[in-house]
Amino acid sequence: MKAAVFTGPGQLELREVPTPHASEGELVLKVGANTVCGTDARILRGEKSAGVRPGVILGHEIAGYVTEIGRGVEGFEEGDLVGINPTVSCGVCYYCRAGYEHLCAKAELFGYAIDGGLAEYVLVPREAVARRAAYKAAPHLTPAEVALTEPLGCVLNGADNYQTQPGDTVLVIGAGSIGLLHTMLNRYYGASQVIVSNRGENRRRIAGELGATHTVDPSATDLVEYVRSLTDGRGADVVVVCIGRNELFQQALECARPKGHVNAFAGFAKGSTSNVDPNLIHYGELVVTGGSNTSRANYEKALRFIGEGAVNAKALHTHTYKLDDVIEAIEFVQTGEGLKIAVEP
Repeated sequence: MKAAVFTGPGQLELREVPTPHASEGELVLKVGANTVCGTDARILRGEKSAGVRPGVILGHEIAGYVTEIGRGVEGFEEGDLVGINPTVSCGVCYYCRAGYEHLCAKAELFGYAIDGGLAEYVLVPREAVARRAAYKAAPHLTPAEVALTEPLGCVLNGADNYQTQPGDTVLVIGAGSIGLLHTMLNRYYGASQVIVSNRGENRRRIAGELGATHTVDPSATDLVEYVRSLTDGRGADVVVVCIGRNELFQQALECARPKGHVNAFAGFAKGSTSNVDPNLIHYGELVVTGGSNTSRANYEKALRFIGEGAVNAKALHTHTYKLDDVIEAIEFVQTGEGLKIAVEP
């Protein structure tokens, strides 16, 4: 089969590799779609290396159809549309036992250490099946919609940390696909105002269509003053940083009200630092959190939200590439012109 193999920073090869087959306890999926994440580009650039195995097949936002079922695997039939939670936790470390399996100290991820979905087929290994990494999706969904369960699950994890309450004002900094997922989710959770800050006019327009009550160009308007003007001078209850630019974290702190929540959701380049005024946290008693992988519970919830239409995943799927053009697809992601790009065999 064809697969996109990562051989080192800046090196991705589309090559023929053996087609996987299901042994006892395993599943094989014919990939329907693998949506490309900014993390894939960061891995390729060498900016993210922790847990990444040279020679791995990239791709962690995976959906496909069951083609082989190993002995002992129950709950699946050939032809089922399935989504993959890429984080395979160990189940025994401190974090797993404490209920934070997405922070597992020994986790292995599809597209990092386990061969991912930028291929014609993907093997769900025995340990991944045993840890419930594979989830049946509603048959009315497209593979691209199901692939977007993973980023939505991550967003749900972030939302668990910043805890939006009905009636809150939420500021989302960045209107890429992640920022737009936060926008839709916060409206669903009952935020009365969702302000989206983004320089690009087209992204602001899309944010408005997907539920943002206000949009603003931070290069033309003082963002802090704009947020305060909409909140009687207080600031936002929740600020979510969805762009990995160091200077935005200080701005996020300035936009939050006292006792507010600031969530550093975006991934930043390895080794990057941000200069912030700690007194904003100290005197404002701000709650600062992050957001990383999805848990199994949030993956399952995300799949349900997409299936029920609570979050419009289809609106984020703007471009489709064939596997033969996978390098072009990843390059296109880095231009910022599209939202979510799906790669199909």
